[in-house]
Amino acid sequence: MKTLFRRFFLFVSILLLFAVSPTQAADRELHVVVSIKPVHSLLTSLMKGVRPPELLIGKGQIPYGWKPSKEQEQHIRDADLLIWVGPELEKSLVPLLKTLPDDAPVLTLLDSLELKILPSRWNDEQRDPYFWLDSRNALILIDTLTKMLMDLDYSRAHLYKRNRDALFKKLAELDRRLEYGYRGLKGGVVLAYYDTQQYFEQAYALKLGGVLSPAPDVPVSAEKLLKERHKLQEGWYACLLTEAGMKMPALDLLINGVNINHVELDSFGSQLEPGENLYLDVMNHNTSLIKACVNKTAAKLKQDEEQQPANPAGADNQQIGGRFLLTDHNGRMVTEDDMKGKYQLIYFGYTWCPDVCPTSLSTMMTALKKFDPEAKRIQPYFITVDPQRDTQKIMKDYVNYFGKNLIGLRGTEAMTQRLIKEFNVTVEKVVDDPAHPEKYLIDHTASLYLMAPDGRFITKFAHGITPSQLVSKLKEYMK
Repeated sequence: MKTLFRRFFLFVSILLLFAVSPTQAADRELHVVVSIKPVHSLLTSLMKGVRPPELLIGKGQIPYGWKPSKEQEQHIRDADLLIWVGPELEKSLVPLLKTLPDDAPVLTLLDSLELKILPSRWNDEQRDPYFWLDSRNALILIDTLTKMLMDLDYSRAHLYKRNRDALFKKLAELDRRLEYGYRGLKGGVVLAYYDTQQYFEQAYALKLGGVLSPAPDVPVSAEKLLKERHKLQEGWYACLLTEAGMKMPALDLLINGVNINHVELDSFGSQLEPGENLYLDVMNHNTSLIKACVNKTAAKLKQDEEQQPANPAGADNQQIGGRFLLTDHNGRMVTEDDMKGKYQLIYFGYTWCPDVCPTSLSTMMTALKKFDPEAKRIQPYFITVDPQRDTQKIMKDYVNYFGKNLIGLRGTEAMTQRLIKEFNVTVEKVVDDPAHPEKYLIDHTASLYLMAPDGRFITKFAHGITPSQLVSKLKEYMK
């Protein structure tokens, strides 16, 4: 059953057109059903003050081997909205969902065009379902869920917005701590029994050297088991990661007689009480266990904490750049890691900008033409500070005007605000005509940012620099 986001939004639009009166709508609370605890936790925070979401896979349970009860099946049929990860994870829901109408209110998170969804490392036709273990995905997801709740239950939109803002602060702080705590991790290479940590590996520099099996329903081959056991004996790995609730019939054969640090993660929060704090608890729990397991000493942990910015709001004054998840003008996901490998020349602006942006972009692209062939070492980017109006199509038409090498990037509203803070960009909306607020302008920092191939900030070039001056400066920094 295909349940893409676009179909869901079409369903919501039709539903609102034929909805009951505002008075009746205000009296009726949404019935939302959620499959797994981490997503249920985020939704519980967003729905604080109204009917809490119903959780399908409860304490002590994981999706593998779980089946919905008859009562739960009926609740799913009656729900205003069902949120699940996808067939790669909750396989037992697939037969039931096939019996639902094509326009049933079902949200399949792995179908999201906003989240960073990684492919499975075991099957090219499948996706890795553990997306919530990258906190950037959680930040994006709460905005997606908030919009859906506001569309379905418009009389309580103010409540959902207030809850979203409170949750966003908590998640942003978590994301900041994870970023700084794992930056430059050199504690050692780890072996995972099941492949649950690909998102965590990419987001936080975890050194994952091997995986025995993709999931509990895939037995570990004898060849794989013997190979990894030999590597454990030879000291290749500093740590073994297993998962709570997942059966591991080959574990004794793997580690019997082997001296290896071993911790049990709980990526589903199966051992925790469900609720609004569970997602934060899961991330903190897994992080602390992994750090301890790879032999990061207490002194080193304390040093990491002391190196963190004391004030999250002021972090942008100490460092330029950070972690982000954007979409380019062709619809491809782009993270800070994807931009590494070349020098990056970045300009923040917006397509409705009357003069400053076109002038700055022309200067940048003209300079790179003069700099040829050295310009091949530099990738120019245009990042919009106005994602509300600058759609992917508008961005594509705009950047193509300046040159085929220019890449346009846009993010969600929340991710754009995060990026603005990370790069210390000043942005202020200006409405000249109150009768037409949609025709606003934006005063913004007009500098060009030069970043090193490893992502480090090098310098800024002020607005007004000529193409020849920019070429000269680039030669100085790229010697």
